[in-house]
Amino acid sequence: MFKKIFIYILCLIPWFFSSLIPVDYSFYQEINLPFFAPPSIFYAIAWTIIYLSITVTISQIFLNNKFKNIPKSYKLALLINYLFNQSFTLVFFGLKNLFLGFISCLATFISCLYLYQETSYLKEKSIKFLDPYILLSLFATILSITIYLINTL
Repeated sequence: MFKKIFIYILCLIPWFFSSLIPVDYSFYQEINLPFFAPPSIFYAIAWTIIYLSITVTISQIFLNNKFKNIPKSYKLALLINYLFNQSFTLVFFGLKNLFLGFISCLATFISCLYLYQETSYLKEKSIKFLDPYILLSLFATILSITIYLINTL
């Protein structure tokens, strides 16, 4: 039981690294937002839930397989998705770049689909925990392109 909790926490911690980056989160309120843009608090709650659910899938895979036996394709999908996911805070809020924010969202969504596929090969029962991630990534991509367009046109 302790091992499961330890692995879960170890897999969870990196997902919150981007929240440690000192950026101007008020930037979100300063730009033109579409009518369907949720309030800022939505993101804190939604991404916390998403990170908890992603960690369920990752920890289950790590607990059921030796690290060296996990396919490189899964490790690559996880790494790519993690990097794109974490890049959003830096490019959108840190650089205040709406276009790169959209690219980061789009890349996160696409890599999320790749991670979903790779996860299904290893632990099909775990992919249901990635469903909310896919939906939120799609929503974030649509919101991001809309924000970019209404602030540049």
